[in-house]
Amino acid sequence: MRINRNDSGAPNGAPQAQPTPAAPEKKAPAEPKEPVTQEKAPAPKQKPHKSKAKKEKEADEHTGRRFPVGCLIVLIVLALVAFGGYQVMKFYGEIDGGTELGEEQTITIEQGSSVGNIATQLKDAGIIEYDWLFKQYVKYSGKAGGIQYGDFTLRSGMDYNSIIQTISQEVRRPTTNITIPEGTTAVGVAQIFVDAGLVEDVDTFLNCANGTDGSDFSQYSFWTQIPDNGRLMKCEGYLFPDTYNVYADEDVYYYVDTLYSEFAAKTEGLTDTINEKGTTLDDVVKLASFIQEEAGVEAEDAKVSACFHNRLESDDPLWAEHKLESNACSYITQDVENNYLWNSPTAEYYGWPEAGVIPEEVLNAYDTYRISGLPAGPISCPGYAAIEAALNPDQQFIDEGYFFFVTGHPDTDVAGQYFYAKTADEHQVNVEKAGWAY
Repeated sequence: MRINRNDSGAPNGAPQAQPTPAAPEKKAPAEPKEPVTQEKAPAPKQKPHKSKAKKEKEADEHTGRRFPVGCLIVLIVLALVAFGGYQVMKFYGEIDGGTELGEEQTITIEQGSSVGNIATQLKDAGIIEYDWLFKQYVKYSGKAGGIQYGDFTLRSGMDYNSIIQTISQEVRRPTTNITIPEGTTAVGVAQIFVDAGLVEDVDTFLNCANGTDGSDFSQYSFWTQIPDNGRLMKCEGYLFPDTYNVYADEDVYYYVDTLYSEFAAKTEGLTDTINEKGTTLDDVVKLASFIQEEAGVEAEDAKVSACFHNRLESDDPLWAEHKLESNACSYITQDVENNYLWNSPTAEYYGWPEAGVIPEEVLNAYDTYRISGLPAGPISCPGYAAIEAALNPDQQFIDEGYFFFVTGHPDTDVAGQYFYAKTADEHQVNVEKAGWAY
């Protein structure tokens, strides 16, 4: 049951008592309401205050703990400085040289050695201790350009300047001049080196030059392109004729390599022309060896070359077999002629004159009156003029169709003159003019 009250708080209908005035009551401040969803965080605990004496004690203990670490760092730094100073002193000692010198050693510096290679070589020999230091010293002293190659006498303990001075002195190794005339056969070249006292015998030279003793010259492209086609000697034609100043105390490989290196250098510029003309360097050298034998005069080389080119390439029915027909390499025609197969150093080397018979397989490979085209190999070592003429024959002589030539007999007034002809009949007349008719 609901009871209604009036404004005084008494139920409706009850007599109202008169209020006695009273002093107003002080209300306590309302406490703030906390959110229902959150818990009140506990108040942080207050650390107890430390006494001054305790703080000072802890500070002293903390300082005592840090002091040894700092000292250690200082000691490490000092040790590094000391070690660095010790190493620097060692480096200076290396540069200035030791108080005692070691035994004499012969150090061979090869031609083309770099400063780094030389430094390593000196270190390996015990002459120096720090190859990198020597390398930098030579570099920054500006003395690298004076270093020579050869044999030098050095000792451990030498100062750097003395070492550099020693290996910068020009060492005079014994040398000798070797002259190889143009048109010399491979056997003839070998004999030249034997006669000069540089090689023991002809076989030693030829075995090296032909690679039959295991010698390898594949660093030269021409060497790898020489076909194995039954030729007498692989080296024939490639031992470049010239005058050389060579060391007198080298091995046979050095001498052969010197000649091959010169051949490679001289013929390097002909590659493009050889490719354009669709031929090979080996064929060029073969033909050049005949030009060298049949002409050997620079003014006539290109004309003789044209005659040979016409024989090998002409459409003339008389030359349909394209035989070279050179007396320089054939079965016997006349003993007075320089014939590769009969009276040359090569023929003597193989013993054919004594036997009186040239082997049939040799004739089938080399006789220019028997075979078509070029023989199996060159018949001598031609000079550069003959090689160039083989590649560039006289175009006018080719166009006009010259096939024959003959030189004046050495015992006549026309000795050394050249007579050219287009037909066999014209050639016979020239043979008589040249003093060769019997």
